[in-house]
Amino acid sequence: MARYVLSDDEKNEVAAVADEFLATHPVWTPLEYADDIRAEAERLPMGVRRFLVSSRGAEDAIIVLGNLPVDEDLAATPPSWQVAEKEAAAIREELVLLLVGSVLGEPFGWVNQQNGRLVHDVCPSRGQETSLTSASSRQQLTLHTEDVFHPCRGDYVALMCLRNPDAVGTTVAPVDSVEFPERLRSVLHQDRFRFFPDDSHHVVPLHSAEHPSALEDRPHEVASVLFGPEEAPYLRIDADFTDAVPGDEEAETAMREAAGLLAAAAQRVVLHPGDAVFVDNYRAVHGRDTFTPRYDGTDRWLKRTSLVRDLRRTHVRTKSRSRLLG
Repeated sequence: MARYVLSDDEKNEVAAVADEFLATHPVWTPLEYADDIRAEAERLPMGVRRFLVSSRGAEDAIIVLGNLPVDEDLAATPPSWQVAEKEAAAIREELVLLLVGSVLGEPFGWVNQQNGRLVHDVCPSRGQETSLTSASSRQQLTLHTEDVFHPCRGDYVALMCLRNPDAVGTTVAPVDSVEFPERLRSVLHQDRFRFFPDDSHHVVPLHSAEHPSALEDRPHEVASVLFGPEEAPYLRIDADFTDAVPGDEEAETAMREAAGLLAAAAQRVVLHPGDAVFVDNYRAVHGRDTFTPRYDGTDRWLKRTSLVRDLRRTHVRTKSRSRLLG
């Protein structure tokens, strides 16, 4: 795990860049400002930029920044992402995440997820306690590749902590922390697995996070779990939204075994206000511990975005220069 803690002077520099940007962009529309934000990222402290560029080049599976600026008068944790969107809650923190994230990659969003927002709010919501979405709390989010179903899924999942009073852990497992037996590795490298959209994506009629459709009714892609360099493979798995091609019992067993090995290797990363973690979505899987929500404005609250190293591959896929995938 690569980690860099900003000095207080560096934190103040980041805050100044963010405040100056917001002063000249009074209406917060980050999709329109993404290119400008990337240019402003060049004003970030040299130590921060050097660390992120080095971590990207080394393909560090888990990258953590500490002591980023968070408003001392932070608003109460919203009861849902819809309320956060309506109230434009914590937009400076959104901007800070986009600024530092832009050093690693290009941010993008999903037409069918959180109204196509570039930055998502991750907070517990009433009625969603046991859902398989980031609005849950009492349901463990098992280790997974973010947006496992899509060929243009992000290279990084970026999470910035605004509030985490119960020290809820983000679980992570780098692929290189697991020794896959050769027989297992051979199966996982073959195109014998189906990858489905998770419940946060509204991908088919009558499907929503509240009323998810059956996996069989969702579009999917057939591919391998392990891929890329033989000596240091990349990983693609989500036990809840991946299964074997029908009838392939060997592949089904292999997927369960791989998920078990990753779970055994998992470690907890507890984010505190001002911490941001960037999980390499090809080199590691991530999840989240359970917790008991209070719904009193003090619950865990993160900002999240996805980053892609090369935005052109999404343009090729969508045949559009949009930062939104559908």
